[in-house]
Amino acid sequence: MKPIRTEKIIFTNLWWSVFWISFPFGVLSFLLPIYGREIGASALEIGGFFSAFSLVPAIIRPFLGKALDRWGRRPFLIIGLVGYLVATIVFSFAGTVLMLTAARFLQGIGAAFLWIATFTMIADLAEKSGRGHNFGSIDEASYRGGIIGTTIGLTFVFALQGATDWTFKKIWFWLFLIYLIPTAIGLLYGLKGTKETLPVFEDNNRESKPFSKQLLILMGIVLLTGASQAMVWPLLMIFLQDHLSAGISSLAIAYLPAALISSFLPSRMGKMTDRWGRKGPMIIGLLVGAAASFAIPHLGSILALTLLWCLETIGYTISIPAERAFVADIAGDDIRGTSYGLYTFSYFLGAAIGPLAGGWLYDNAGTAMPFYLNTIVLIIGAILVGLALKESHPVNG
Repeated sequence: MKPIRTEKIIFTNLWWSVFWISFPFGVLSFLLPIYGREIGASALEIGGFFSAFSLVPAIIRPFLGKALDRWGRRPFLIIGLVGYLVATIVFSFAGTVLMLTAARFLQGIGAAFLWIATFTMIADLAEKSGRGHNFGSIDEASYRGGIIGTTIGLTFVFALQGATDWTFKKIWFWLFLIYLIPTAIGLLYGLKGTKETLPVFEDNNRESKPFSKQLLILMGIVLLTGASQAMVWPLLMIFLQDHLSAGISSLAIAYLPAALISSFLPSRMGKMTDRWGRKGPMIIGLLVGAAASFAIPHLGSILALTLLWCLETIGYTISIPAERAFVADIAGDDIRGTSYGLYTFSYFLGAAIGPLAGGWLYDNAGTAMPFYLNTIVLIIGAILVGLALKESHPVNG
């Protein structure tokens, strides 16, 4: 019997760590805007919840990347997992706009460490011909954990909403205390099952240049499109409640098919990008996202919403593994952490700016305006990918 490779063992434990740590945060997509309204937050303040999450990664990711290349990946992975555990505790006690913003801020600290370490470790472990598949697989871990966690969370909410002595605040408190269990399991997988993946080079003077032209172009595209997409997501649940008069249960059921797609399609789409290249999938994903954003203000039923979410999710699962693999393709082996630090910095900077801009537009320029603006920006992003980026992955045809 062939021995199991160390790389496979590390990746498997990393997969399970991401799976368990994702339980609490899938439900936030549904409940955070609604709970924010419950405690008196405006659309701008709800956008602030999402900006607070993205602010820390935007500031520290470039410095973290360089630190990963110097001191290794695993310590930062563990710090990120601990950060998520602390954030879950604070979420439980968050009964005001200020506390909820602080919880998101702490979650952002955890995300800043966890995901840059995860992406860099995957790039270390995977062969170039398998990077897209591995990045897609780790996305599946996150989505599967999120689906199970969201199902548990919404079931808990629906079961207790009818109880006369259970306010939304009380439900929220106990829900996030329950979420401490899977979060702690995720931390244990990281502590016991992962090892350092930092490459060791015989040439100690080897140093690649992190600021390649291609990486800078990609950073610009990611900043633009990331800000645009982050602009609309916090507003989507509010918009759907206002215009479709849909409750949480209806929206959760409508999103379920898309969530299931996210739980099994990314690794398969990653294999496609490993075979056919990175640019094509990135362009397709942006164009599909643009079409979905344009259609949102015209939705007339929950069924149409379900179909739209499925379409948008397919586009996302096509493009994201390709984008992350593209970074690994163009980065030197000795500066992968730095390259992912710069790449994710541009994304989170956009994610910090976008929700605030979207909240202001929603309140002052019309509820459909953020979705139309997002459509235009994503089309521009697709054009830039096609014209400005150069394929570095061998296309096998």
